[in-house]
Amino acid sequence: MSVATRDVDTHCPYCALQCGMTLRVGADGGGLPEVVERTGFPVNKGALCGKGRTAAEVLSRGVRLTEPLVRGADGVLRPAGWEEALDRVAEGLLRARAGHGRDAVGVFGGGGLTNEKAYALGKFARVALRTSQIDYNGRFCMSSAAVAQNKAFGLDRGLPFPLADVARTGCVILVGSNLADTMPPSLRYLTELRENGGTLIVVDPRRTRTAEQADLHLQPRPGTDLALALGLLHLVVAEGRLDEDFVRRRTSGWDETLPAVMAHWPELVERITGVPVPRLRQAVAMFCDARESMVLTARGPEQQAKGTDTVGAWINLCLATGRAGRPLSGYGCLTGQGNGQGGREHGQKADQLPGYRKLDDPAARAHVAAVWGVDPDDLPGPGRSAYELLDALGRDIRALLVMGSNPVVSAPRAGHVTERLQSLDFLAVCDVVLSETAALADVVLPVTQWAEETGTTTNLEGRVILRRKAVDPPAGVRSDLEVLEGLAERLGCDKGFPADPEEVFGELRRASAGGPADYSGITYERIAAHDGVFWPCPAPEDGDDGDDGEAAGDGTPRLFLERFATPDGRARFTPVHHRPSAEEPSPDFPYHLTTGRVLAQYQSGAQTRRVAELNEAAPGPFVQLHPRLAGLLGVADGDPVAVTSRRGRAVAPAMVSPAIRPDTVFMPFHWPGEGRANLLTNPALDPSSRMPEFKVCAVRVERA
Repeated sequence: MSVATRDVDTHCPYCALQCGMTLRVGADGGGLPEVVERTGFPVNKGALCGKGRTAAEVLSRGVRLTEPLVRGADGVLRPAGWEEALDRVAEGLLRARAGHGRDAVGVFGGGGLTNEKAYALGKFARVALRTSQIDYNGRFCMSSAAVAQNKAFGLDRGLPFPLADVARTGCVILVGSNLADTMPPSLRYLTELRENGGTLIVVDPRRTRTAEQADLHLQPRPGTDLALALGLLHLVVAEGRLDEDFVRRRTSGWDETLPAVMAHWPELVERITGVPVPRLRQAVAMFCDARESMVLTARGPEQQAKGTDTVGAWINLCLATGRAGRPLSGYGCLTGQGNGQGGREHGQKADQLPGYRKLDDPAARAHVAAVWGVDPDDLPGPGRSAYELLDALGRDIRALLVMGSNPVVSAPRAGHVTERLQSLDFLAVCDVVLSETAALADVVLPVTQWAEETGTTTNLEGRVILRRKAVDPPAGVRSDLEVLEGLAERLGCDKGFPADPEEVFGELRRASAGGPADYSGITYERIAAHDGVFWPCPAPEDGDDGDDGEAAGDGTPRLFLERFATPDGRARFTPVHHRPSAEEPSPDFPYHLTTGRVLAQYQSGAQTRRVAELNEAAPGPFVQLHPRLAGLLGVADGDPVAVTSRRGRAVAPAMVSPAIRPDTVFMPFHWPGEGRANLLTNPALDPSSRMPEFKVCAVRVERA
């Protein structure tokens, strides 16, 4: 006997691919939905990784939170009703504000929140709390690339072209990304690139599964990507490969940039990076001999204290060779978190207002304040960046609201951050599960997940997509928007914080209108009609808001083809010089540590570590080290290894592999406990992006 079902098209809750999927739901609404391929969505064409296939497991009542928790007088979290829980949160925030001022209250958001929730959270901080102290974990994702793209192009959108263009170019340099593990469905584009006669160059200190697919693997010392990019550009000039016509017509600043480039000759770059000169020349030939070429960067070069300059150097390589502002060529950043792009465009970031407007711009403040119905002078100014905010907890900031983030595991210098969280007068956490951060809270609010709510996210291409509600949440669970509505009412804002996501999106459209990330022409109907809409997508000027779903089509898939988003329409070179990492090896700490992800887990692991299939594939942390180093330490595969930095000590089993440099060890960062990789990482900040230096620090390694 067949069982009646209904299918709901939606998207994966994890990485920035935002892969299309279908949820097959029983007609009675009972049980977990079944994840089914959705072949029509152009990004993944039905393909899903293990995380996507098992995403519905986290909807299980046995896995997730189903009622609010409050900490009792005995120090133990106990179940509570929603009214009590919201009252406790409002009281804690108001008490801190009354005793220490508005900026004594902080807000820490997440790159997995929908655009609607990110927008509402930013508004809540600045209107209901009137605090400047808001940032989000997306600061740890692609903020260096964002600053570098804004400097060069006048606009930051992860990829200024659809992902499908990657398969049609002639050569891709992939810097610091292991797509085979982090975004497996996207690997098809690199496979198609090579099938079409193109070539792939991978830059990574490790020989990852992605690097194994490359025509050329460059394996530099961690922290030397900037020197590598400068060395390649030096060879471009020295070998007469500079696109002088493009540089003259469409760029500015080359004359000021050239001396820095010529100061990084190949032999010097070989000494800094460890990459032999013949391989540098081979990379330049492959990149320049192709008719079209691209550079794609990810967290490797970006999560450094010089990440903005490093990305800027790779952009300079694209500009000098004319590989920008034309079809099938350009620079792009592979955003990591599910809504890392949209999360910062609409107000979670410390210095930004909706529409990617600057918070210190009077015109931007006036526009957004008018939409919000407040005086522009009442809006606070820019606040602290993510790590600086966390570092101030318990001192300047006395109460904190966390929504969709787990900094106990994900923040750099995580032991210190944990201590700062524990020192707060009050901590409230909204989450799907009892994460390590939620376990420290005074109040924990259980909130809906991707399949239980409707809302938009923006993927790595700048494609705004729609996640659709497929199932009802458990009775004791509310949406983040309902939480903000309830808290705003208790803080004296009885209007302006609706719980309906489409109503919030309508306001977001008005607030973003005319900004760099203009969503004003995007509607839920238009998204559905076009498999997503690329921003910028302004509303038609004739007064028609485009609700017929056709007027603006799919928005702007490709940027910069006619002009860049700078005042004069020209891309800007930025002079940059190589400099050492914030922390170089020393006799006491002689090795490099670099960190990253594994295929079966995601970010802090708060959700994926609750899925049996994923835990079986990746049960815990490890220390990857070269056989030569393992021999020096007397360590065999599986032996416990202690890795110590100036900030902490982590212990995990050894994974002995020739795929890593002998002077480097690697640890994944998904787990808490004694194998917590971020106990070791360095919070040294990029001066422009305020990105911490996750990707390189000095450590010693010992048999535990």
